Amino acid sequence: MRIILITFMIFCIQAVSAQKSEIEWIGFEQLDDSLKVKSKPVLVYFYTDWCVYCKKMERHAFKNPEIVSAINNEYYAVKMNAESMAPIEFEGQTYINEQAKTKRNGVHQIPLILASREDNKVSFPTLLVLDRNFRIRKRSFEYMTSERMKELIKS
Repeated sequence: MRIILITFMIFCIQAVSAQKSEIEWIGFEQLDDSLKVKSKPVLVYFYTDWCVYCKKMERHAFKNPEIVSAINNEYYAVKMNAESMAPIEFEGQTYINEQAKTKRNGVHQIPLILASREDNKVSFPTLLVLDRNFRIRKRSFEYMTSERMKELIKS
């Protein structure tokens, strides 16, 4: 009886730990490698350290177990500080933060390319849903509640 109980407890612990409580974020360089292994839709999240709504979204929508599970299971989730100074290699090209040469909080080339609105301005938070062929399917340039986030990531 004791062996059965111990086995059951181990099984329960493994089942609970298998459910991730956080989104498994990766960077663009890891995305490049991942896409070569398996094609999958991509969720891209651009944020800044000073963005109040980014922080709020990270505390709420990105902690919602249903959203965490859906993103981890159905997407490659890419998170990037839009003001990053780090050069990033993606698909054989290096992207940098050119604006940092002349602006205090310059925006990196990647969010400028992917997250610019029609008026060529960027705002944060920005979320992009890309299909398996890396084409933009959905964009959001604002704070997302959990309910709105569920709609955004719904296939």
